[in-house]
Amino acid sequence: MSTPHQDGEALIPRPPLTTAALRAAVAHIAPAYLGQFVEHLDQATEQAARQSTVAPLRAFLAQWGQFVAIHRFPGRAARLHELEQQVAAASDRRTATVLLAEIREIMDAAGHDAAGE
Repeated sequence: MSTPHQDGEALIPRPPLTTAALRAAVAHIAPAYLGQFVEHLDQATEQAARQSTVAPLRAFLAQWGQFVAIHRFPGRAARLHELEQQVAAASDRRTATVLLAEIREIMDAAGHDAAGE
């Protein structure tokens, strides 16, 4: 498949995977999600303390890094949203499978982008 998800200019440069940088990025490109960001950070911090591991914080950074990697390209975010709506409306398994494959492609590309790969 082609990669129409990258079409257009990035709204912001790729931020480092730190809570402060990701918070600033979310506040700039998707401010409606800032509350979810803070709530998820609080949950990850509490879980990390309870379990005496940084794994929940690493997962948090990976998830929000991917979110920012998607939303810093408006075309990529719009395509993902469109695909999600199409999957919800799909009436057959084959169509849903094709749509989900493209969603997976976008998510994988965003994960690599977030990690700087």
